[in-house]
Amino acid sequence: MSTLREMAERLGVSIATVSRAMNDKPGVGSETRQRVLALAQELQYQPNLAARSLVTSRTNTILFIVHQRQFTEAEDPFYPFIMLGLEEALKVDGFHVMLLTLNDAQLAAGPTALRAFQEKRADALVLAGPDISSKFILSASALGLTTLLVDNQLQLSSFTSVQPQNEEGSQSSTNHLIEVHQHRHIALLRGPGGWASSDERAAGYLAAMGGANLDPILVEVDDTTIESGKDAAKQALEHHPQVTAFVTANDAMAIGAMRAARGMGRRTPEDIAVIGFDDISWASYADPPLTTVRIPTIEMGRLAGRLLLELLNGAVSVKSRVRVATQPIIRQSCGCNGHIEEKK
Repeated sequence: MSTLREMAERLGVSIATVSRAMNDKPGVGSETRQRVLALAQELQYQPNLAARSLVTSRTNTILFIVHQRQFTEAEDPFYPFIMLGLEEALKVDGFHVMLLTLNDAQLAAGPTALRAFQEKRADALVLAGPDISSKFILSASALGLTTLLVDNQLQLSSFTSVQPQNEEGSQSSTNHLIEVHQHRHIALLRGPGGWASSDERAAGYLAAMGGANLDPILVEVDDTTIESGKDAAKQALEHHPQVTAFVTANDAMAIGAMRAARGMGRRTPEDIAVIGFDDISWASYADPPLTTVRIPTIEMGRLAGRLLLELLNGAVSVKSRVRVATQPIIRQSCGCNGHIEEKK
């Protein structure tokens, strides 16, 4: 594989420019960025016969790649449903989906270190989740494979992607607490900065708080689990005891926040209202049942499959960012008395 220096010399740009483009960083013009990515793709498969075969031979296999903890260890069963919808859409055209779960070390090593790539097992990639880095995404795309992102997007480089309406859902939840329940001290318990979903949900919260002239209170943690939700809630209540409501990055964090509040002598929703995001199966069984934002995960997968078939068949050439509508699900954790929800 060519080095950054060789690519820079060939394009007549600096090594830093090539590096920024390959890592989806700012400071590179759009035309130069596309030249770098095109050369990366060219140099990846031209000198390497196995890689060339990877992008020119049909296997009727799609790789569904997700971080290991998101699929096998998560308390929030989200991506299996997306994969189910993806399989439904692709099997109509004779494609099958191969799951590839990666740990931190494998993601850091990059796609060329993975046997599935070395053995040319796939025609296209679906990269799922906000914790797959831009470097991995761009390196995978440079192999020449059709690439689609689910629940993620890059800020500067163009990829076809399917995402929920994160910002709108979070803004609606925050407005519900402000307008219906008259809360004025609402904290956002969010996931890592740089994750597209966390950043967008934070933007929705900030828009609602700003619209009501309320001061935002943000607590950022390094994961979106029950334990990280507990930690974030404790931090919020210790540093901001005036807080009376939480908007959280997902349902797992919301469940953790309710547990932490209970351990600190605060009842939900009497003392602390809580709203989650995703509507996982556990949400309706939480104590109290969790108000949340439903994401149509299976439909997201179906839509991703249909878009992927269009890309593979050459029906479209323009990369698009598609948003799937979310739905508020009102239960008791926000302070409402009745159920307003639909069957999944």
